[in-house]
Amino acid sequence: MVLLIVDTQKLITNNELYQFNLFESRVRQLINKARSRGVEVIFVRHDDGKENGLLKGTEEFEIYDGFQPVGSEVIFDKNVNSAFRGTGLLEYLRQKEENTVIIAGLQTEYCIDATIKAGFEHGFKMIVPANTNSTFDNQYMSAAQTYKYYNEFMWNKRYAECISFERTIELMEE
Repeated sequence: MVLLIVDTQKLITNNELYQFNLFESRVRQLINKARSRGVEVIFVRHDDGKENGLLKGTEEFEIYDGFQPVGSEVIFDKNVNSAFRGTGLLEYLRQKEENTVIIAGLQTEYCIDATIKAGFEHGFKMIVPANTNSTFDNQYMSAAQTYKYYNEFMWNKRYAECISFERTIELMEE
């Protein structure tokens, strides 16, 4: 089992996110619990190019201060929505013989969705703890609608197990 923290970068990890305070608190708790229980924490950053603000080498590209990697925690960089495509993450997890991925981060309808579906396709058990992914309003749906659509309808029992935050903590403690 690993904890995958996706795209929690300084540019987009802010109080405009859906339920930001709850999201921030839960992700921080997940990271702390994983570290205390020996569950590897892996970070992913998205390089979207200079025209979009997420550019490697800039302050905005770096991981949000509240979720900073420690020690030798691994960071994979990507330039597409899926954390599995062309990053080395897939090979890394296979080498370590990991088969369960707890996923948290940003944004629900983009990189979290693509990574969950890709992980499923590669045979991983994908676990989505409640209130550990978030997004912004878009032109089609509010952030709340987007969150509910993916977490309660699209992923659960199709591509992932969408479970309570408390159950996720229990799984890390087993």
